[in-house]
Amino acid sequence: MTAVFWIAIIFGFYMAWSIGANDAANAMGTSVGSRAVSFKEAVIIAAIFEFAGAFLAGSGVTDTMRKGIIDPMVFNTLPSGTEIFAIGMLAALMSAAIWIHIAAFLGWPVSTTHSIVGAISGFGIAAIGFDAIQWAKVGFIAMSWLTSPVLGGILAFTVFMAIRKLILDTDDPVTSVKKWSPLFAFPVFAVLSLVLFFKGLNNFYDKDLHLFVFARSAAGDPSFFFDNTTAVLLALAVGFIAAIVTGVLLARINLEVKEKDLSEKEVAFRKVEKVFRYLQVITACFVAFAHGSNDVANSIGPLAAIIGLFNLDNFEFVGEIQAKVPVLNWVLLLGGVGIVIGLATYGWKVIETVGTKITEITPSRGFAAEFGAAATILLGSKLGVPLSTTHTIVGAVIGVGFARGVNALNLKIIWSIIQSWIYTLPFTGVLTVVLFFILKAIFI
Repeated sequence: MTAVFWIAIIFGFYMAWSIGANDAANAMGTSVGSRAVSFKEAVIIAAIFEFAGAFLAGSGVTDTMRKGIIDPMVFNTLPSGTEIFAIGMLAALMSAAIWIHIAAFLGWPVSTTHSIVGAISGFGIAAIGFDAIQWAKVGFIAMSWLTSPVLGGILAFTVFMAIRKLILDTDDPVTSVKKWSPLFAFPVFAVLSLVLFFKGLNNFYDKDLHLFVFARSAAGDPSFFFDNTTAVLLALAVGFIAAIVTGVLLARINLEVKEKDLSEKEVAFRKVEKVFRYLQVITACFVAFAHGSNDVANSIGPLAAIIGLFNLDNFEFVGEIQAKVPVLNWVLLLGGVGIVIGLATYGWKVIETVGTKITEITPSRGFAAEFGAAATILLGSKLGVPLSTTHTIVGAVIGVGFARGVNALNLKIIWSIIQSWIYTLPFTGVLTVVLFFILKAIFI
């Protein structure tokens, strides 16, 4: 079984690489598509913020069964149950990583969460049977196919329509952007701060105490913490400071446009988009940190589950199944590095899909899409509505495109993306079953 440990390490890195090529690319897609940042700059942002989120704020503990799809304790009652569990987690890890890679190759933005859920469902069916799966839970998660893009699209559409009415469609867009940008900055930075607290720093949240706990005393009591009310007040303070700073910077930023042979209106639009370019870069940093901190540890949950079955002093198989296992720092490091390398080496395909193929993205539209997605993620996390970050961002991009009419959308690309979402659960489930029986024949 020692070979299973090392194979899991390899595929754990492969999984992180695939996430970087697909999921991280989603977070940076609108920024690159609008030319707010170059691809090289997007990689640098991801290298800093995705990695920082994964390593500094990544989960210390992960639910090995991801969203409670099956009960891991069942395997303690089966013959060779711990070995079956290890093989099944490896099969799930391999299956999800392969699917996410295939999707990245085809330029399809797919959900890492759904990939893991489908893979673990396939393992549960193969190892125990259909009755082992919490189908109501799977159905609840599948709801995000609809809720995520719809909510993200509605909010992004609303934000962009406000930008268009208050700034773009006015007689003097440059004066309007200087007037209204500070007011846009307040809710944007307040919401992004709340996303950081409740999503990015979710792993520090103690649900029993209702506190964000960052340090504990020797007795285990929280020694450095703050509550939900403090988090909201801090977010409002960040929004207020951001509004003031935005107003000050707008008075000093050089909005001159170098291109010649432009009409007066085109010059004004270029100046307005230059303002939103700065705002979009900042939102991209927030989104990257939140993605790295929240998704990495969960995505490599199967790897953490497998590692928990081994004695790391001698790499002997111990086989003690736990419902939750620690995610070691070097595993988070593996995930963070893998994500950055995945984005740098192969993320351009999904970035191209999200940033250019669905609809034409400008900094103002990209800003509206990212803010709409962030607000949706925050809303979903607090209301308990199942949401996929990937689906939400895609829906937000569709929303800002729809603001210019259906003709502004590439319906063929949108349909191919929807098909990829539908394929995710069955593909990873079936592939996991095949891999499980192959691995079982080899190792058990």
